[in-house]
Amino acid sequence: MRDEPVILGIAVAGSAVYGFATVAAAEVIGRVTDRVVVPAFRDGETTTGALALAALAIMVTSLVKAAGIVVRRYFAGLGQYRLNARYRRAVSRQYLRLPLSWHHQHSTGKLLSNANADVEASFWPIAPLPFALGVVVMLVFALVSMFLADPWLALVGALLFPAILLLNFVYQRRLSPLATRAQALRAELSGVAHESFDGATVVKALGREAAETLRFGKVAGQLRDANAAVGRVRGAFDPMLDALPNLGVLAVLIIGSVRVADGSLPAGTLVQVAYLLTITAFPIRAIGFVLGELPRATVGWRRVQAVLDATGALPHGTARLTASGDGAAHLGLDDVGYSYVEGTPVLDGVHLDVEPGRTVAVVGSTGSGKSTLASLLVRLVDPVSGAVLLDGTDLRQLEPGQVAGAVSLVFQQPFIFEDSVRDNVTLGLPAPDDDVWAALRLAQGDRFVHELDGELDARIGERGATLSGGQRQRLALARALVRKPRLLVLDDATSAVDPEVERRILAGLRDAALPSTVVVVAYRRATIALADEVVYVEDGRVSARGTHTELLTTSPGYRDLITAYERDAAERAMARTDQENRS
Repeated sequence: MRDEPVILGIAVAGSAVYGFATVAAAEVIGRVTDRVVVPAFRDGETTTGALALAALAIMVTSLVKAAGIVVRRYFAGLGQYRLNARYRRAVSRQYLRLPLSWHHQHSTGKLLSNANADVEASFWPIAPLPFALGVVVMLVFALVSMFLADPWLALVGALLFPAILLLNFVYQRRLSPLATRAQALRAELSGVAHESFDGATVVKALGREAAETLRFGKVAGQLRDANAAVGRVRGAFDPMLDALPNLGVLAVLIIGSVRVADGSLPAGTLVQVAYLLTITAFPIRAIGFVLGELPRATVGWRRVQAVLDATGALPHGTARLTASGDGAAHLGLDDVGYSYVEGTPVLDGVHLDVEPGRTVAVVGSTGSGKSTLASLLVRLVDPVSGAVLLDGTDLRQLEPGQVAGAVSLVFQQPFIFEDSVRDNVTLGLPAPDDDVWAALRLAQGDRFVHELDGELDARIGERGATLSGGQRQRLALARALVRKPRLLVLDDATSAVDPEVERRILAGLRDAALPSTVVVVAYRRATIALADEVVYVEDGRVSARGTHTELLTTSPGYRDLITAYERDAAERAMARTDQENRS
């Protein structure tokens, strides 16, 4: 309520108006009973003026009640949906702030559940909460009115409140652990669904549809049972919570009718007290509803708060890249070390200096740390030790947006959005179409885009399902190039295109008037040969540097890695020849 004080304050005020008008209506009905209804039955006649006045009084209180209901419902709903939107945005912003190391520790299903189901559960009680708070006014006025009308009948009604509170306390104790389990299973189910749908190609290719259906069905069955357990508790307690106020009304009517019969209680007073108990039954139930929803809301809020309180967001400084940095960037790594698991370094003591405008190929065996190095260059993660320098400035000292504005990374597995070609290339950058086409030409993607129906406006399926692997990579490369990065990092970004297209792409990058320093994580010999310099990474360290030709001579490890495929092909050919000779 501190987040939306005005809107929810208006909702509470509307509920208070409703409560006051409801109590006033009880007073009106009691007086109408004594002054109009009873005399009419006793005398057999009444006046038009009395009937009109009674009708007007009832109509006015009813209109005030209706106005209170409209105000309360509108602003309570508005407050609830604004809070949902606010905290969904907060959770999403936190996801974007937190480093990849944090994301690796949490499943996608859990993250989806935090931003959706958990936020929704957290603020589910907000809609009835203003009503529950506002009708406290009704309950106070109702109790005062009942005691002023007849203390003994009021005492019978007042005994309902501790009974309902006790029942709600037991209800919450029973419901809370069941709601916690159900909320956790929602996240698990989201995770299973996401994996199954995201890996649809693998599932279908390997004939795993039945197995995935069973896996999903198992978790869905557990969630069904958890929700059924919650429903059973609610099913047991809801009728009791509904019955208590009605039992109170019944008790008042029985006791009151006896007293009316012996003349010790006016009929209007009995009607007034019974009516007050009847109308307070729903507010009491509303309070019970809020209390009943609190266990689920508390579970959801704890899960949301765990995200909002998560630490580890990459720190930023206030430095900006120098004005002379409009051209290619100067890249440096000073004694850089990184590890995913403490005590097991992936990179250790890496030193590197790349002059502006140079193209450097990073080569190494699987697991040597090449992709980790690429992530450090664009600051997806920070080094555990040492520093990554851009134009002599530690990336951690730059203000937000400086790294993203100067550096672009193209992954081996590009992510393509379900959007148009243009929007996939620009991603919100206000780039004219001429720049988009220039980036596509440089990425060797303009030809296939021209062949699409709609060209730049052509819609691409989810994750680029309508494109080949090579086309997706070229589109992702154009996305990086249209930003005219000062440092371009390619993490095996042309692995899915044929060698001739790859040669044209890399040759185009070398010949283009791009103010870029290029770092290529490469495997193919033809790709490596196009680089100005090769950095050979072995066991997390820079083992050798030089041209491709130089390293073939001076570095046995590099030579073995580069010639491994050729040697393997030669051995297979020789084996076939030997087999033929023996035959």
